[in-house]
Amino acid sequence: MTIQQLKYIVALDEERHFARAADVCMVSQPGLTIQLKNLEEEIGIKIFDRNKVPLTPTELGKEIINRARKILRETNEIRDFVVNEKNMLEGELKIGVISTLSPYLIPLFIKTMKEVTPKVHFIIKEANTGQLMHDVETGALDVAIMATPTGNKNLMEHPIFKEPFVAYLNKEHPMASEDFYEIQPGDKPFLLLLQNEYCYNAQLLDICGLKTPGKIKEQFSYDISSIETLKNLVRAELGFAIIPQLSILNEKENTLFKPFKDPKPVREISFVVSDTFSKKLLLEKMNEAIWSCLPEALKANFSYKKIRWNDSPYFVDAVSKF
Repeated sequence: MTIQQLKYIVALDEERHFARAADVCMVSQPGLTIQLKNLEEEIGIKIFDRNKVPLTPTELGKEIINRARKILRETNEIRDFVVNEKNMLEGELKIGVISTLSPYLIPLFIKTMKEVTPKVHFIIKEANTGQLMHDVETGALDVAIMATPTGNKNLMEHPIFKEPFVAYLNKEHPMASEDFYEIQPGDKPFLLLLQNEYCYNAQLLDICGLKTPGKIKEQFSYDISSIETLKNLVRAELGFAIIPQLSILNEKENTLFKPFKDPKPVREISFVVSDTFSKKLLLEKMNEAIWSCLPEALKANFSYKKIRWNDSPYFVDAVSKF
């Protein structure tokens, strides 16, 4: 028994004519007749007396048709409920953002989101990639804003924008006066990375053509998780950094932030949700809000190379230890 078959018997009861009922259901008359026959054979009851003109339901058929009408009404109510849920712009939304993006993106778009969706209460959590993926899968978060692709088949990804990486050099670097940065063999041992940001670090190693991190000057080691601290280490001439473009948005002295030549290395930033996430309209509104507040340079078309992280040997090795 199917919903479509129930629609057919209700239409037949209303029209009392096979051809007219078939037109109402937008199906061929033979197709409707076959479906009615299949349903009657399945339940072992004749729903209509075909010997009468006009077509007339049997006594049991009348009760079946009445119940079919009730089921169809409830089906429509479910459909309406789902549509309303998808379009609802109120309630609570738990958002997770990767820590290398959160300090720069959240202040840009949250004010716009408050104006667009005043009835939505946003709970924002900053975390690393592994934690965000886990929390979306378990339901602790509704949406994660992070670099993709994740390679996780249980998660749905909705790309928002592509963010280029830029190099940050100190004043003594041989390319400090150049317009673009090109990786120098002598730079690779001095690449500054973030502690426990395996996704982010994997992207930087890919850009530099490295499989594992090098040592930063034998005199010291570091354990940091902030891009702002990376910048200060560069200013202290303790290495160089490759950082996301949004992280230099408010920098006044930007002569030492060097773009790469085309194709620019970029990370793809996306909404990541579970396959059961239903608030599609809210996701669209968030997408529009983020896009509207991005710098024009990130909206423009440019040649790029998307840097992956989930298949990096460094990433696979790092997360296998946990």
